[in-house]
Amino acid sequence: MKKTFSIAAVMFSAGLLAFSAGASVAAEKARASDRATEAYVPVPMPPGFQVIVTELDGPVFADAKGKTLYTWPARAMRNGYAGDPKNRSECDDKIVLKSAGLMSPYPPGLDLPEPDKRMSCMAFWPPAYAADGAKPIDKWTIIKRSDGKSQWAYDEHPVYTSILDRAPGDVLGGSSMGGRGDSPAARDPIGPPSAVPPGFRVDTTVRGRKLSTEGRYTVYQSDADGPDKSMCHDACARTWVPIVAPASAQPQGEWSIFTRAPGVRQWAFRKKPLYTYVGDTAPGRMEGEEVPGWHFAYTQVVQPAPKDFIIQATMNGEVLANTQGKTVYYYSCGEDSVDMMPCDSMESPQAYRFAVCGNSDVAKCLKTWPYVPVSPGTKSVSRLWTAVWVDPKTGHRAQPNQAGALNVWAYRGKPVYTFAGDVEAGDFYGHNTGEWHGRWNGYQALWIHDLGGRN
Repeated sequence: MKKTFSIAAVMFSAGLLAFSAGASVAAEKARASDRATEAYVPVPMPPGFQVIVTELDGPVFADAKGKTLYTWPARAMRNGYAGDPKNRSECDDKIVLKSAGLMSPYPPGLDLPEPDKRMSCMAFWPPAYAADGAKPIDKWTIIKRSDGKSQWAYDEHPVYTSILDRAPGDVLGGSSMGGRGDSPAARDPIGPPSAVPPGFRVDTTVRGRKLSTEGRYTVYQSDADGPDKSMCHDACARTWVPIVAPASAQPQGEWSIFTRAPGVRQWAFRKKPLYTYVGDTAPGRMEGEEVPGWHFAYTQVVQPAPKDFIIQATMNGEVLANTQGKTVYYYSCGEDSVDMMPCDSMESPQAYRFAVCGNSDVAKCLKTWPYVPVSPGTKSVSRLWTAVWVDPKTGHRAQPNQAGALNVWAYRGKPVYTFAGDVEAGDFYGHNTGEWHGRWNGYQALWIHDLGGRN
């Protein structure tokens, strides 16, 4: 994909590029020292279920073993729907061997790869079974599966775990990022409501759980402010609009209210006053963080990436890169089958990735999209980043130090890559390579903050 240049991008490169590259790293280090986690509203749960506060997705429901719980609500595809209708599970023990024709322009009835190794939907997404005598509670209900077994449902959607999750706190079967960062095969992790006052919401981004207004306008904090004290007045307050608390609003938990002027009460989170930015002209925009001294408000932030990575400034914002400044990409793939199996894990068929990265030529694929290697002795403090061993000839998981195997970095369980077509630091020509802008089967850059307002 060629680089795109908006007016905002030109302003960014001309006046803010140098600041952003340095200040963003400083801001990340500052946030890394703040390890507060997101508060949530306690809600009734079935016996044995629990809440785990995860690094990226915040509070999620989990079973007694700590396995994250997911739902699969029906979604509109290009040529139909995939997923569970309300109160019924479409995830069964049948092994699907043919394509479903959901992803235009491909027709139904095509042979799916590796038929002898395929798993059924319920083997990959084990149902959360309800014990005999279990009773519905709050939003938790019980449905009968086609095999006669009882399964928990949450908000009328059947509940599952994922074999991709290996330890408590893993959320590798899907993400709450609204589909960004996961294939269409991903399921939705479920969890309790965030403990925020009316008028606010929490959104998952690659950097953490970000506060927004109920209308999805980004919420900011200023480095110049003191505890429950705003230093932003007059012209500043016309650019950075204080978020005013209604007369009926009361402080709660980490949320406080202070008087910034007679009769004017402003919200603060963890004693830092909150604002919106007039430069954010639409919901979801995030232009304000390019202004020195201002940054997003987070309920919690992720741990920094390993030292093999840096934050690289580009003409479209900031992207994760290796230490040479080469953009880092992840591979996303959802299979065109009725059970929407993922095809981007190391356990999945690699035929899809090889077709996109090298026209099914493995050697070409490795040359065009090389893995990001783990430097000797480098560790990760973030559970989002793991060092994995991969057989480059097959793309599958390998044993440590196996002959020919590579020790590479994986983000949320999936290996990451650079692109041979990127020549200079900040190039991102590999972004959106593949089918349907790389979302169904292809590569996307791992954006930290892009000027399109998507992270």
